[in-house]
Amino acid sequence: MSIFSKQLLAWYDQHGRKDLPWQQNPSPYEVWLSEIMLQQTQVATVIPYYQRFTKQFPTVDDLAKADIDDVLSLWTGLGYYARARNLYKAANRIVDEHQSQLPADIDALIDLPGIGRSTAGAIMTLGYHQNYPILDGNVKRVLTRYFAIEGWPSKKDIENRLWQEAERLLPKQRIANYIQAQMDLGATLCTRTRPRCNDCPMQLDCEAFKQGEPTRYPTPKPKKTTPTKTSHWIIALNENNEVLLNKRPNTGIWGGLWTFPEVAEESDIEQHCNDQLFIATDDIAALPSFQHIFSHFKLNIHPHIVTAAPHNNVLSENNNYNWYKIEKALTLGLPAPVKTLLTSL
Repeated sequence: MSIFSKQLLAWYDQHGRKDLPWQQNPSPYEVWLSEIMLQQTQVATVIPYYQRFTKQFPTVDDLAKADIDDVLSLWTGLGYYARARNLYKAANRIVDEHQSQLPADIDALIDLPGIGRSTAGAIMTLGYHQNYPILDGNVKRVLTRYFAIEGWPSKKDIENRLWQEAERLLPKQRIANYIQAQMDLGATLCTRTRPRCNDCPMQLDCEAFKQGEPTRYPTPKPKKTTPTKTSHWIIALNENNEVLLNKRPNTGIWGGLWTFPEVAEESDIEQHCNDQLFIATDDIAALPSFQHIFSHFKLNIHPHIVTAAPHNNVLSENNNYNWYKIEKALTLGLPAPVKTLLTSL
């Protein structure tokens, strides 16, 4: 066992996290679900989502049999909704192709939607106790600092170097504890902006600490200008206190979720209501605008309450639109800002 592994496991025995919901005798299914939810999301945020999700879908069969709208509804507010769509697709393939068992083979895992090499490694180690490295954001940060590796970690040659180091450091025993310890160290001590180096078990051998500038690593992603887009949302309400929602295509931003109809310009609202939504408008009132930030652009949202004239419940033949009572609408798969607006109504 390397010095790195020995020090890390000794630290984990005293300080590691051992009471998270997905750590209690986890099945491969529970490991998979938690790893997908934890991608780009903090543990504290994930816990209630994980608990609700496993209560409704305790097995991969339950998930595969579910309606995708129910899956997306439970995901509302967690973000990065492609994770939920891929989870659902993968569950159906696991049922159809692997007799409802997550395959205990790394290549077969990577072949499933939404599972990359690091997630597959986590499933193999935490779910099947096989020796495989992982390389999530926490581990990348720990290793780039420990070895003082220059360069953006997601650049191919840098990532290859990190995989080599991660594999070389693997212990032959206590693999599940070791993998969890790596993630815990990055999440609790070796944090992005304020690393607690004085509490770190790796301090004496960490090259970044020796240099006196641990936050220099990892090298940040080359910056690009973040574009800003604008959208005007049509919150159409009829005399039955129903709201008109639009189900988005399965790919792209908020894929498969229900949102309000939208136009690019405020001046287009009335014509869009008449020509596309078959709504005669009694009144249009602007609500306060706000900004929603995605990973690669900012969206300025201008919501407008549109009061539909009585008996305007006729929809086009496009089944992607539907009128819903607000209480029912809140049970659908919704982006967080749509849910917030509906709740305020």
